[in-house]
Amino acid sequence: MVLKINNLTLALGEREALLPHRVASLLGLPEEAIADIRVIRRSIDARRTRPPRFVYLLAVRLADGVDWRPTPEREMAGVSVTEEIQPPDVGGGLAYSQGGHAAFERRPVVVGCGPAGLFAALTLAEKGVPVLLLERGKVVSERLADVRAFWEQGILNPESHVHFGEGGAGTFSDGKLTSRVKNPCTSHVKQVLVDMGAPADILVEARPHIGTDRLREVVVHLRKRLIDLGCEVRFGARVTDFLIQQGSLTGIVVNDSEEIRTDHLILATGQSASDTYQKMAERGVALAPKPFAIGLRVEHPQELISRIQYGRWASHPDLPPADYFLTAKVASLNRSCYSFCMCPGGQVIGCSAEVGGVITNGMSRLRRDSSWANSAVVVNVQSGDFGDDGPLAGLAFRRHWEERAFLAGGSDYSAPAQRMTDFLSGRDLSPIGRCSFLPGVKGADLREVLPPFVVEGLKRGFAEFERKMPGFITQEAILIGVETRTSSPVRITRGEEGQSVNVTGLYPCGEGAGYAGGIISSALDGIRAAERIIGP
Repeated sequence: MVLKINNLTLALGEREALLPHRVASLLGLPEEAIADIRVIRRSIDARRTRPPRFVYLLAVRLADGVDWRPTPEREMAGVSVTEEIQPPDVGGGLAYSQGGHAAFERRPVVVGCGPAGLFAALTLAEKGVPVLLLERGKVVSERLADVRAFWEQGILNPESHVHFGEGGAGTFSDGKLTSRVKNPCTSHVKQVLVDMGAPADILVEARPHIGTDRLREVVVHLRKRLIDLGCEVRFGARVTDFLIQQGSLTGIVVNDSEEIRTDHLILATGQSASDTYQKMAERGVALAPKPFAIGLRVEHPQELISRIQYGRWASHPDLPPADYFLTAKVASLNRSCYSFCMCPGGQVIGCSAEVGGVITNGMSRLRRDSSWANSAVVVNVQSGDFGDDGPLAGLAFRRHWEERAFLAGGSDYSAPAQRMTDFLSGRDLSPIGRCSFLPGVKGADLREVLPPFVVEGLKRGFAEFERKMPGFITQEAILIGVETRTSSPVRITRGEEGQSVNVTGLYPCGEGAGYAGGIISSALDGIRAAERIIGP
């Protein structure tokens, strides 16, 4: 018999070795009746007014011959026990067998080495489909050198930076794996990541993350796995044109010179390939403007955030650096303000993608051991705000504010920054002091680098955040601009079969296509694209 037990808790200082005793006591059975316990999910309940505790969802297998039935005297407040017909699938997922696919006259091509492209290529390769994976950027080791040159010297390589290269933008991130998507393949994606070197805890943590340092290893192992499966992986291969005849894709051009013929192209370029969007528009591929959000990065001392969230228990060694997720309705503007991509124990990084623009993002290592906590705080932008109804208007809109930030930061890729209290009060600028941002910051009035409605939305949002999380507004908090890459402002329109609505054989997917955001949802979208090519 297998039971699912939800909301069983352990207090700070209690170890998971206590779980068999707690489960046996809950069920009214001797400990030897418990054959096996698997943690399905682990989360933290931290409500400030009481000690934080760890909350578990467990799969419990009873020993052979042991039968259990619920009785009123064995009920525990808030804990539920249900019988499972089959043990829950904790870490497995889908397994793709070799062979059995339809024959391809020309091998499929996958463009983009981020989560969507990597998992699309993996799905095809595990099915025995020969596949070519193209990436305009470099392998992780070479890409890391280019990124460091940008952070330390302000030298931007337009083809190798935080957005372009092996692993995509996620390689320089917190590596968060949270997703609102309910999909049975999610466990498969996580298991693949673990098999490639990610920490096994991501299979059970309610808010799993890998960390940028571990992600750099994972994507290299995944590339080697693809090669072992027969996938050809090419770096420094930028798609510069699309060959389309009578509404069907017949091939692509790489680096303005090489033609590659294919009938199946999975396009997973990410949202920062502005030249790719432009070329698709020139070739008549159906595109549409899409709402997104822009704002700033806010950085607090991590100790302050942990003290706000955990109260007097903040220094307990069992507790990870605290995070937060905050939202606020701004009724007067008919908009929302919300935190996004919060990085506890992390740093704010420059991730410029084009010459003359400043973009910010957050990054954490696996241990989240920095003394800083940061998050984007953004306000939603509608396509009507773009000032144009063309499909690429959102690209021009965000580019305008990235250029404004570049100028305000001194035109050397330093970011404009301001203390939160000065931003809210409109007072003269106080010295910025220490912050984690690379390449560096320059004091500036951030009202000049954002649309007025975003400035107003942020001010009202911060006031609501302070109500929900007292202490959030503080002189210690530094605002750094601008955050513009929350999601793509363009959607590559596709139909129910996953293909472009007007170009057969083109399968746009992932964040750049406007259908996903984050590592998990992008990987899932890549898997779906590959499955559509493979067919039933």
